[in-house]
Amino acid sequence: MADDSNASAEAPIKVFLLDDHEVVRRGLHDLLDAEPDITVVGEAGTAEQAVARGPALRPDVAVLDVRLPDGDGISVCRELRSRMPDLACLMLTSFDDEDALLDAIMAGAAGYVLKQIKGSDLVSAVRTIATGQSMLDPATTARLMHSLRDPDVSKEPEDARLTGLSERERAVLELIGEGMTNRQIAKQLYLSEKTVKNHISRLLGKLGVERRVQAAVIAAQVHEHEHEIGDPKH
Repeated sequence: MADDSNASAEAPIKVFLLDDHEVVRRGLHDLLDAEPDITVVGEAGTAEQAVARGPALRPDVAVLDVRLPDGDGISVCRELRSRMPDLACLMLTSFDDEDALLDAIMAGAAGYVLKQIKGSDLVSAVRTIATGQSMLDPATTARLMHSLRDPDVSKEPEDARLTGLSERERAVLELIGEGMTNRQIAKQLYLSEKTVKNHISRLLGKLGVERRVQAAVIAAQVHEHEHEIGDPKH
């Protein structure tokens, strides 16, 4: 009975699972549910199921497979977090994929680990992100940070390219840098989603990049640069 009172004194971490392989899902379920401070509140095998079921279960942590038959875990992370801003998402993938890591960071994921991770380390990762901390796979993150700080790419041309953006486009870029979805940006700036899409298309062209995530990286670098030198005078 003493154990029960301890468990109820601190609410267990509620976890939602998304993986298209039933065996993997069952393994994750058994691994996490066996912990006294963790309870699995639901699971899904497709992106559609996850978005439909997840919000009603109010999980603290979502463990999401990156690659799915009907979409990807990163989009699910973005969608779930737009409805539950406090949700911590842990991306799970079999591939050491730098683009996916970048996209995951931009979608607001709190962690990104490979499926080769040990069970005990996965449990630790769930506990870590449940407390609001970030838990990104160190080796992958180190390589990513190195690529972002590529010595061949100076910050100056990027800063110069921003001067071609309109005030509205700069505002949209800043919100992309914060990992917001088109719907969230539209709400924040009181615009329609179609207008936001048009702004994004134009600013990508002006920045000379093809993907939204590349624009977000530029936004983050410029923000970091401005932070280092203090707010510039306009």
